[in-house]
Amino acid sequence: MHELDRALADIVAIRSQIARDTTFRGLGAATVAATGLVALVVACGQALLLGDLKARPLLFFSLWIGAALLAFALVGVEAVRRSRRLHSGLAGAMIGNAIEVFLPTAGVGACLGLVVARFAPEALWMLPGLWQVLMGLGLFAASRILPRRVQMVAAWYLLAGLAGLALASATHGLSPWLMGVPFMVGQGWLALILHRAGACDADL
Repeated sequence: MHELDRALADIVAIRSQIARDTTFRGLGAATVAATGLVALVVACGQALLLGDLKARPLLFFSLWIGAALLAFALVGVEAVRRSRRLHSGLAGAMIGNAIEVFLPTAGVGACLGLVVARFAPEALWMLPGLWQVLMGLGLFAASRILPRRVQMVAAWYLLAGLAGLALASATHGLSPWLMGVPFMVGQGWLALILHRAGACDADL
């Protein structure tokens, strides 16, 4: 029984290592692009309908949090479906790796929002830029399981977040465009990379 347990443990370790060294194909280009469109729709809606957003920060961030949850749900459902189809027996390990990579960034972003809103509401204007910086860091971490060109999108989010902080610092205002445009461009770029990577896989 001891030898059997060791053999099973070795098999699990080998499967985990293979999963870590395999490109995660659970992200679909169309769904990722759709999350960029969600960002654009929210930005347009806020710009056209909500008026002075600085006076309504709760509504501003509630809509963006709702958009983020919708995006996570869309991507998550498809990631599970595609992983089961494309990664077969490694699907569970691949999904676990993806969660391990993306969850810290999402968790830090949520905690940062709660802490700033509770203890430093005067600094809420910084959250859009900080969230984009975190998105960039998350994508840099994810580049080990995604196509390497994802690092370019990560750099975009970092630069966009820092630029957004610099622009918003003048008025401390909340701009739907400083949220919507970076995410629309970033998600569209990421979708293009995933599409091309999928096309290359199909040609092999």
